[in-house]
Amino acid sequence: MATAKVGRNQWCPCGSGRKYKHCHGAKSDGMSLGMKLALLAAGAALVAGLVLGFSSFNAETTPGGVWSEEHNHFH
Repeated sequence: MATAKVGRNQWCPCGSGRKYKHCHGAKSDGMSLGMKLALLAAGAALVAGLVLGFSSFNAETTPGGVWSEEHNHFH
């Protein structure tokens, strides 16, 4: 016996009196947990890269480096 698929605008079969899209349908729509975690990891990697990039950029003398007037940076 096959069960019919519930449409988003039909009443939820759980008996809550709400439409499926606002009850159990809201849990099945959108991104999966894996996609959310991947997006969070990518965002964290981007922020970490920006922090490391900005923290390594400084105008102070580099230990053992010599300022080059010609190139306008330390060697």
